[in-house]
Amino acid sequence: MQGVPSEIQHRQEQVTVDIKPRVKANVVILDLYSSIDINSANMIEIVGQCLRDGYLDILCNFEEVESIDYMGISAIVLAYKEVMNNNGRMKFANIPAHLRSLFSVTGLDRAIEIYATEDLAMNSFKEDKIIENIKKMQLRRRFKRLPVDIKIDLRDKSNKEAVCYKADILNLSAIGAYIYGCDKFKLGDELNIKLKLPHKNVELELQAKVVWICDRQVQQQISPGIGVEFHKISSQDQAKIIEFIDRNLSFSSTED
Repeated sequence: MQGVPSEIQHRQEQVTVDIKPRVKANVVILDLYSSIDINSANMIEIVGQCLRDGYLDILCNFEEVESIDYMGISAIVLAYKEVMNNNGRMKFANIPAHLRSLFSVTGLDRAIEIYATEDLAMNSFKEDKIIENIKKMQLRRRFKRLPVDIKIDLRDKSNKEAVCYKADILNLSAIGAYIYGCDKFKLGDELNIKLKLPHKNVELELQAKVVWICDRQVQQQISPGIGVEFHKISSQDQAKIIEFIDRNLSFSSTED
């Protein structure tokens, strides 16, 4: 069949259970027929071959399935686990009315996404990718680093004597910062940080943990200094930092 890896077709010719694979928008659709039972190990084999051929999105179409027994359910679960273990996605569509109770009793309807039609299932793969891309973009934004020179106050949460007034942030991200000019803390210390983002005079009070201490012999030019990771930062405060970083990075690139 056009668009289906030849190895999958070859394996299908050697089995007794009827599974007809086809490819649509880089999703392998497995059209299942007849019964899914003790003789359905080929489902696991075909799914495995799809994954090896680089197809990570798999849709099982149950429209022509007449019956499923508990051995068949086991084969379905093993195939699903194989997909999950390879960071793929498996979804089901067109479950006949007389089989829906079996999926409910076994709990598969709560573990696997089931759609009434093939079109709805295919659209869900597209929506997943859009959401995934948005999440990746958000993650990248959290890790963007901006060279800055902002004065801040540092205090150890448990040691009142360990205080650094007007230390300097040399670079800032939404998850942490490198702070120059303070040698009063050690790894693991939890800090309270006060800083002001200059573009809107936004004042933030953040909790952070010391995760790195500058080695004076290796990085003499930025010693004394510490790397801190923001701890329990709110989404609102993180959004303010991201906005500040994006704004200044854009301004810098415009100047260049």
